[in-house]
Amino acid sequence: MSPDNAPIGIFDSGVGGLSVLRDIRVQLPSESVLYFADQGHVPYGQRKLEQVRAFAEEITRFLLHIGAKLIVVACNTASAAALNYLRQVFPRTPFVGMEPALKPAAESTRTGIVGILATPATFQGALYASVVERFGNGVIILQDTCPGLVGQIEKGELDTLATWEILAKALYPMLEQGIDTIVMGCTHYPFVIPMVKQIVGPEVRVIDPAPAVARQTVRLLDNGGLKTSSSTPGVIRFFTSGKVARFGSQLPRLLGESGEVQRILWSRNKILYVDANKLPSVP
Repeated sequence: MSPDNAPIGIFDSGVGGLSVLRDIRVQLPSESVLYFADQGHVPYGQRKLEQVRAFAEEITRFLLHIGAKLIVVACNTASAAALNYLRQVFPRTPFVGMEPALKPAAESTRTGIVGILATPATFQGALYASVVERFGNGVIILQDTCPGLVGQIEKGELDTLATWEILAKALYPMLEQGIDTIVMGCTHYPFVIPMVKQIVGPEVRVIDPAPAVARQTVRLLDNGGLKTSSSTPGVIRFFTSGKVARFGSQLPRLLGESGEVQRILWSRNKILYVDANKLPSVP
């Protein structure tokens, strides 16, 4: 396979990265994709950054081993924990990561008060601190970790009372303090934007970073001469370290398309087993 026709590798702790894949499919419909959902370790947000970094490195090795030409770290927590590290370990590989979209929020806010919803690990990371330092001057930033929200989305409970209560607990205090912009700082959270908009109302802008991440992916492919020469729709191969049937059942609703899902097993932070009939073995 020529380098330009090799697939893009995308990974997340679970289904959240599908929000990024969805926009990549819109902007790059001819690119094939390898999507890895590390549902055996979800959620990442409450884990130590060192552990998330180890997961991210092993998943990256796996995706590169089966042919990925570029890696999208479609997880804010993994980006916070590992993005700079991955660029050092794999210097020849282009990486696209996630960071809370504070810049467009700060540029568009009228009240000067912005809310960010993200995981604890994202808020604790150096990447988030850098974003605040660069773009947060003169802006009041309100934060909430939305405990339990990733789990609700992983279960497919996008519009239940329990999900509403998690979001309302986070958003009502922010509304009382005058936010006019809310940033989705976790790739899982865009799937509940309809419910967020119901709570905050039409006067509050809700920012989903996925389109900007897809645009950055396009730029890196263009700059590296890696964009596919094919004009036919790209193929997606899905992998999960969780339950295959459960993940596969969520694809039509969250992504708008489906495909075969293959199981990946871990042992002591190492990918242990890949179906030898379908993929090359991982060293």
